[in-house]
Amino acid sequence: MSVVTNTTTIGAIDAPSRRNTELALVIFAVAISVFAYANVGLALNGELPSGMLGYGAGLALLGGVAHLVVRRFAKYADPLLLPLATLLNGLGLALIWRLDQSERLLAHPSFAPAASKQLIFSAMGVALFVGVLLLLKDHRILQRYTYISMVVALVLLILPMFFPAQFGAKIWITIPGIGSIQPGEFAKIVIAVFFSGYLMVKRDALALASRRFMGMYLPRGRDLGPILAIWAMSILILVFETDLGTSLLFFGMFVVMLYVATERTSWIVFGLVMSAVGAVGVASFEPHVQDRVTAWLDPFAGWGTHPASEQMAQVLMSFGSGGTLGTGLGQGHSDLILFAANTDFILATVGEELGLAGVMAFLLLYGLIVERGVRTALAARDPFGKLLAIGLSGAFAIQVFVVAGGVMGLIPLTGMTMPFLAAGGSSVIANWALIGILIRISDTARRPAPAPAPSTDAEMTQVVRP
Repeated sequence: MSVVTNTTTIGAIDAPSRRNTELALVIFAVAISVFAYANVGLALNGELPSGMLGYGAGLALLGGVAHLVVRRFAKYADPLLLPLATLLNGLGLALIWRLDQSERLLAHPSFAPAASKQLIFSAMGVALFVGVLLLLKDHRILQRYTYISMVVALVLLILPMFFPAQFGAKIWITIPGIGSIQPGEFAKIVIAVFFSGYLMVKRDALALASRRFMGMYLPRGRDLGPILAIWAMSILILVFETDLGTSLLFFGMFVVMLYVATERTSWIVFGLVMSAVGAVGVASFEPHVQDRVTAWLDPFAGWGTHPASEQMAQVLMSFGSGGTLGTGLGQGHSDLILFAANTDFILATVGEELGLAGVMAFLLLYGLIVERGVRTALAARDPFGKLLAIGLSGAFAIQVFVVAGGVMGLIPLTGMTMPFLAAGGSSVIANWALIGILIRISDTARRPAPAPAPSTDAEMTQVVRP
């Protein structure tokens, strides 16, 4: 008696894409943002704002388009990154519109309403987000442009030196018909690509070839070259452009990526020592940095005579008057900070009108983006993807820390913008691109491995039984 049986190779069970979860969260994010917008209108004028439907439709369109592109071209991407970015962007638009309604700010010569422009910049950011997902089929393609990205980053950092300073820092370039652009926001993404490609090649030399000194593994002299070059570049940025924030961001991002690549704690200590030496050295002779340090140490000492100190004093009073739950959206007085209220100090508006609970909620949203980026780095199957994801997440985290720490008085103010929240076209566009790259890496990392091809020898087996 003979029985013929067919045997086939069992493929891997398809992992859930979680796109429906993402869609529900995007809808929830849009609803919260529209509710905040309506709340501001009711608090200021006692009626719903006339542009609420247009604002809600515009934000829903941006979130919907981004979701459809992710559903089609990044099916297995992390389901939280897009809703978190949408929520922060939407709440930022509501807060900027709230400050645009202030008569005190409108009377200030240096202030310009920014809500409508910010919505346009948000649309441009989502367009760049879509472009990243459409054009970047595989994040590993970026590894081919390791040294080209270094050149591009240097060009972006050097360009502001040839333009006049604004508010004491040379961090913008002016393009006729477009306005001011902050190249450093885009440089952080480009330089993360360079660091990822470089450290992937050099990580063994940096991790293993070292000398032990006082319990720490210190790098060899030949390996110190790139580290010293990055340190010198950050110092030169600070000296020639008086841009403390970008210097901290680049050097901090490099140290974080170096630690992840080598797993040597000594690199963290070495980086902190070098950054402290550079900051103290520059602060000893750079007047703009000295003013920031003076305003940080005693903001009330320069009341009425020193603009930076007076702004910091107003910020601290905004946080203090907010208490635990805040005064309510539209019912605070953070517009006393004047022209920088919707850019550098927009977190003070959150602190006053939403209180400590609101500030913690926003920091939690930022922390979730960083956590999902780190989770993506852990799940990535290739070392370049791991380093790129951790580099972008680290840059995002450092920027949030630098801005929030400066506004709340933890460190001297740096002049950077809060991602997605503050008014600034370069910032919102660059951060949407950053989210797009993280989504592409997470899609590659979470995508199930293809099922192995069936063996021709096992397609049919002859079983003979007596």
